[in-house]
Amino acid sequence: MKANQLLTLKTLGELKASGYKPRSIKQELRDNLIGKLRNKESVFPGIWGYEETVIPDVERAILSMHHINLLGLRGQAKTRIARLMVNLLDEYIPVVEGSELNDDPLQPLSRFSLDKIAELGDATPISWMHRNDRYTEKLATPDVSVADLIGDVDPIKAATLKLPYSDERTIHFGLIPRSHRCIFVINELPDLQARIQVSLFNILQEGDIQIRGFKLRLPLDIQFVFTANPEDYTNRGSIVTPLKDRIDSQIVTHYPKSIETGKKITMQEAVVKTEQKGLVKTNDLITDLIEQIAMEARESEYVDAKSGVSARMTISAYENLLSAAERRALLNSEKETYVRISDLYGVIPAICGKVELVYEGEVEGPVIVAQSLIGKAIRTQFLNYFPNPEKAKKEKRGNIYRKITDWFGDNNTMDILSDLANRDYESRLRTIDGLDDLVDELHPRLSKSEKLFMMEFALHGVAEYSLIGKKSLDTGQSFQDLVGSMFDPTKHFGEEDEDDDDRF
Repeated sequence: MKANQLLTLKTLGELKASGYKPRSIKQELRDNLIGKLRNKESVFPGIWGYEETVIPDVERAILSMHHINLLGLRGQAKTRIARLMVNLLDEYIPVVEGSELNDDPLQPLSRFSLDKIAELGDATPISWMHRNDRYTEKLATPDVSVADLIGDVDPIKAATLKLPYSDERTIHFGLIPRSHRCIFVINELPDLQARIQVSLFNILQEGDIQIRGFKLRLPLDIQFVFTANPEDYTNRGSIVTPLKDRIDSQIVTHYPKSIETGKKITMQEAVVKTEQKGLVKTNDLITDLIEQIAMEARESEYVDAKSGVSARMTISAYENLLSAAERRALLNSEKETYVRISDLYGVIPAICGKVELVYEGEVEGPVIVAQSLIGKAIRTQFLNYFPNPEKAKKEKRGNIYRKITDWFGDNNTMDILSDLANRDYESRLRTIDGLDDLVDELHPRLSKSEKLFMMEFALHGVAEYSLIGKKSLDTGQSFQDLVGSMFDPTKHFGEEDEDDDDRF
């Protein structure tokens, strides 16, 4: 029966006449997943990089009618997956009107619904609950109590209704009973105190609850989804073993395994303002560099691997990048601007706020570590567009970077400042001998803006390979002969030079 036809049913009698048959929520999820798989429909739209790993595991868990624990580091779409499971629910389900436990009219649980049906019979009014209302999410914090989750005796209700505490109508149900026939998600499960975790044992295994001294058996119908960080990282607590044993499927999530996957996530989630879309022009290389920074951070010895580097870092970094270019255009009264490599240094606040450093990283400082990660990202991506400078120095037919290094070797310096107007930016880059020719030779079909971007990229790249020196300024980067920058603390932080003999 279609949704618009269902909504016309107003009483229990009409519902019975329609041929409605109750289903458990797990059966409902399973049946609807089977339909989507057969029709080749996307089950978890907007989730990238999990097509061959996490999503098949989640689908198998749903087909097995399991409770699920999504285990992974921060920023791995665990909660997003749980929320998308709502799409596997029926659009509407019938409930006894006024029931706080979302009672199925044909399988009522609460005293309220049982009494109402006993009194009114087929005339019992029903209402329809949309699937978006069948999702409950609770963040596990230290102050969560059993009363919050399960329920407790409500003395005010007892006094108002003039009932003894022994009457089950005095119970105020917690979030879990109120999520009967719903998906219930507990985020950061290890943060839940052990004694509170114990209260979930019966619900997960037998499907019922116990409140205080009541002999109350409510066979709740709930799909539980938990999220958790690995226990070795979450020092705040752990999942008690008997509870872990009752969670049927534990699925391990992961970070994007490729730059292309990371870019899809970043482009999907980043908030690009309307003004920025017309003002700032970007390219694939700059987004590759943003993703490469995250890749470098996840491998860095100065970043805590147990903490992880969230996908939120690249999202925030991309937004900062666009804002850096936008700010420059506004300061220079320009109607259009193209992103620059120097804009990457405007994303340092996004990096510092998203990485957790180990002791060695804390000693150096978050800004220095962030600058190092940007440099390593440039160094890695440089080889996709230009010859390896270390090999070029040994080429018999001549070093393709010779003109550039010779220009700086003649005591020339060049400051590429963050807020340079387009005209000044172009003038400074074209002043450097050999830089223009290098890009023309290797990338001859670029537009003017793309060429200037690639020239700056080449400049930063040869600096990262120690052919020239680079020094950080408060307002940008200064390039000079290698010897002149040897004592800059941000230069090649954490790296050992393998070719000292070739430089001099």
